[in-house]
Amino acid sequence: MTTVDTGIAGDRVRAPRVVIVTGISRFLGATVAARIAATPGVSRVIGVDRADPPSELRPLLRGVRVHRIDLSDGAGELVELGAEALVHLAVMSSPDGRGGRAAMKDQNVIGTMHLLAACQQMPSLRRLVLRSSTAAYGASFRDPAVFTEDTEPRAVPRGGYARDILDIEGYVRGFRRRNPRVTTTVLRFAPFVGPRADTGLLQLLAQPVVPTVLGRDPRLQFIHADDALEILCRSVLEDHQGVFNVAGPGTITLSQAIRRLGRVALPVPEGTLQSATVYAGGVGGLSSLDQVDLFVHGRVVDTARLTAQYGFTPRSTADAFDDFVRAQHGGAVLTPDRMAQTEQRILDMIRSVRAGRTP
Repeated sequence: MTTVDTGIAGDRVRAPRVVIVTGISRFLGATVAARIAATPGVSRVIGVDRADPPSELRPLLRGVRVHRIDLSDGAGELVELGAEALVHLAVMSSPDGRGGRAAMKDQNVIGTMHLLAACQQMPSLRRLVLRSSTAAYGASFRDPAVFTEDTEPRAVPRGGYARDILDIEGYVRGFRRRNPRVTTTVLRFAPFVGPRADTGLLQLLAQPVVPTVLGRDPRLQFIHADDALEILCRSVLEDHQGVFNVAGPGTITLSQAIRRLGRVALPVPEGTLQSATVYAGGVGGLSSLDQVDLFVHGRVVDTARLTAQYGFTPRSTADAFDDFVRAQHGGAVLTPDRMAQTEQRILDMIRSVRAGRTP
C-alpha cells in the first residue's frame, strides 16, 4: 500500500493500490467506487456486479473497471486481481423481482460465502469492509433502550433480510479468525435517508397517508447517505478493525417523521399491517416483517465506538431526515383525488388480506 494524503480523514493514510467494490450497479456502490478511484495512490478500482450498471450510473464509473460476475455462482476469477482492499456492498435488503426471496438469499448469503472463499485465497488482501445493517439486532419488546455493538439480538428476527445479515456476519467473523492479517470492518448502518436516498421505508413515509400501528410510536434512527459514503470510503482507505454502528445521533419518532413530511398517519391494528405484508405483498414501501417490527418497536443504537475510532460524527438523525423532507417537491399532497386513491388502496389491501386467508 502507498502512504498518501487522501483528503478524506485529513491525515496521511495508507491507500490500497487495487480495490474491489461489489454492488456497483446501484448508486451507493457506484459512488463509492468512483470516489475511491479518484483518491491519490489508488491505481485501479474494479467494480463487480451481476448486472451491468444502468446508464445513469455509467458516467460515475469512467475510472472503474467493471466486471459482470454473479457472486452466487462463484467469485474465483477475483483471486488473481491483486486486490489490497475489498468493500462488499452487494447485499440486497428486499427481493428485486428476479427470483423473489430465494434469489435474494442466494445473492446475500451464498454470494458472500463465495466472496469470502475468494478473499481467503488473496495473499495481497489487507482490508475487507462489509456493509451490514442495524437490522441484525432485530426489533422486539425484549430489546434494550439502546443497542451497542456487543448486544446480542433478544429474539430471532422474523424478516429474511435480518436473518441474512446474521448469517453474513457469522461468516465474516469466521473469516476474521482465520485471517488476522486482514483488517475486517463491519458497518451496521441505520436506514439511509437524504435527498437521493430511495428505500422502501422512505417510499412508505412519502405516501400521502402512512399506515402505522395502533398505539405505537417507535423511535427511529437514520444515517444520511452522504455520511454513509464518508464512513465507507474511510473504511476502505484506513484501518478500522471491528464492528461499528453507523447512525445519526439522536432519534425521531415515527409520528414526528410523518408530521415533518406533511403526511397523515393511518393507525391500524398490528395484525392488519402484518397480514397485508405477508398476504398482499406489502403496503407502499412496507414489504417485509423486518419493517413491520420496526414500526412496532423501533430501534436505537449507540455510536460512541464509531465517533471515537473514526474521529467523525455524522449529522443528527433529525437533520438528516430534514434533508430528505426538503427534497420532497410535492410537499404535503393531501388533495381530494389523492385521498380517494389512498382509500381505494386501503380497500384493495383489505380485500387482498381476506383473499389470502381464504382456504
